[in-house]
Amino acid sequence: MGSEAVVIDGGDRSCVRLLLELRGRLADLEPGTVVHLIASDPAAPIDLPAWCHLTGHAYLGPVAADTPTYALRVAERPRATEPDSPWRPAAQG
Repeated sequence: MGSEAVVIDGGDRSCVRLLLELRGRLADLEPGTVVHLIASDPAAPIDLPAWCHLTGHAYLGPVAADTPTYALRVAERPRATEPDSPWRPAAQG
C-alpha cells in the first residue's frame, strides 16, 4: 500500500450513482488504501459516512480541498450490499 491517496472524482453524480460507482472502484483496491472522493452532491456528507458504516469501510472525514472531498479507508473485508441498491445490505443465504 502506497502513501498516496487514490482520488475518485464523483463530479455531480447523485449519491445513488456515486455509491454504485464507488463500490465498484473500491473492490479493485487493496485493503487499507486511503481514497479521496470528490463529490458535489449535498447529501454526500450524510450518505457517505452512513454507507461506510454499513459496508465496513472507514470514513475518515472531509479533506481540505477546493472542491468537496471526503476521505475513507478501504476495508479488509467489506460487507456486501444489494447489486442495484448500495444502501441495502446484501440478502443472506
